[in-house]
Amino acid sequence: MITFKQLEAIYWIAELGSFAAAADKLNTTQSAVSKRVQDFELLFNVAIFDRSKRSARLTEKGAEALDYARGLLEGRDTFIERISSQDVLIRQFRLGVTELTAMTWLPNLVKSIKADYSGINIEPVVESSSALFDRLMEDTIDMIVIPDVFNDSRCVSEPLGLVENAWMCSPDLDDSDTPLSLSDLANFTMLVQGNKSGTGLVYGRWLSSQGITPSKTINCESLLAQIGFTMSGLGVSYLPIAAVRSLIQAGSLRRLVMQSQMPHVRYALLYRHDRLSQFKLRVVELAQAHCDFTVSPIYGATI
Repeated sequence: MITFKQLEAIYWIAELGSFAAAADKLNTTQSAVSKRVQDFELLFNVAIFDRSKRSARLTEKGAEALDYARGLLEGRDTFIERISSQDVLIRQFRLGVTELTAMTWLPNLVKSIKADYSGINIEPVVESSSALFDRLMEDTIDMIVIPDVFNDSRCVSEPLGLVENAWMCSPDLDDSDTPLSLSDLANFTMLVQGNKSGTGLVYGRWLSSQGITPSKTINCESLLAQIGFTMSGLGVSYLPIAAVRSLIQAGSLRRLVMQSQMPHVRYALLYRHDRLSQFKLRVVELAQAHCDFTVSPIYGATI
């Protein structure tokens, strides 16, 4: 069985040019260094040093062994450095977000993370809130940004920001300025994201608490598709104001006038208690600094 002491002896003899210098470097005796080399040579039945020369000169097989010894010693030193460090080396980071975050401030967050951790590979995942939460619990994703609707003692929930939504429709569907009650609204077909969406859960629960049951609903898990369906006049939707402001200004969507307003959607960043690290605490800081659902770096403008 080879040992690191044998590899160190070969390495330092080759580096310093003599058995005596290697012994001084390794804080041992010359006979101990010679014994380590001899044991290595006997183990593989090869000559590492040409003993016919006065200086310690490697044989061809010795030069080959030195290359491998150098790599093994470097790997050992890296291993000791990393394991003894209080920080965890992060090479891959799986970040889950919903469509709204992906459309707005996610690019700025990714840039900041990569600026602090240049060697990291960020793997973004865009799915519904419930799918992301399930993946977090299964430990197939590291952190998620979703509406703060899942209460689980296994998770840490860090607050990010609020998203203001409003009821929208096509101008062709309703052009009245008369304020609508929730009962009036229930007469329209509602385009909803359903229980897989955190936003859908927030408003579904709130409407239920107000005793409102829509006459007809159409489930649509994609926010972009929901916006498109609303523009086409299929029904009314509760949409993030900032994300569709340009469509309102262009006359493609109309904001309904309501007698009462529904609550804002609170977003949070979640990760598992048992996966806490300094890296994740830093990501929380960056996310809280960059969280802005009104500006899209993708399009370089306020949306």
